[in-house]
Amino acid sequence: MMPQHAEPLTTLAAATLTNQGKHAMDASITSILITVGQMLMGALYVWAGLNHFGPVGANVTAMLAARGVPKPRECLYVASVLELIGGACLMVGVAVAPAAIGLAIFTVIATLVLVNFWDQPEGELREALKGVFASNTAIVGGLLTTAASAL
Repeated sequence: MMPQHAEPLTTLAAATLTNQGKHAMDASITSILITVGQMLMGALYVWAGLNHFGPVGANVTAMLAARGVPKPRECLYVASVLELIGGACLMVGVAVAPAAIGLAIFTVIATLVLVNFWDQPEGELREALKGVFASNTAIVGGLLTTAASAL
């Protein structure tokens, strides 16, 4: 004959195992989502950094010069290397928090220097720059979330 408490303990044990399995699955999905997010975010910066060494770099250098940035080509190269290194760190999962924070700071500075919709007259350019500003704001939010999840 079974003791009276055997069934509730078995039920409790089964519920515990079920919950542990659910948490393990949640942790696995969370890990996958974080990894994919870091890879996508990192790829954005690697792609941008590489593009600055090509023909796009001349356009960005001209924009930096027009905004009064000293040594615009050198600043662009330094920024591009930062983008490459920070983006690669996010993609491979190395030094994620410092890389994400560094890229967030970089993105805020680059946005304030280059996406000055507030200085533009009403029209298509101003509206396009507002969209870029909003996107960059969201990217900074994603980078800060990435940094927080890595701490």
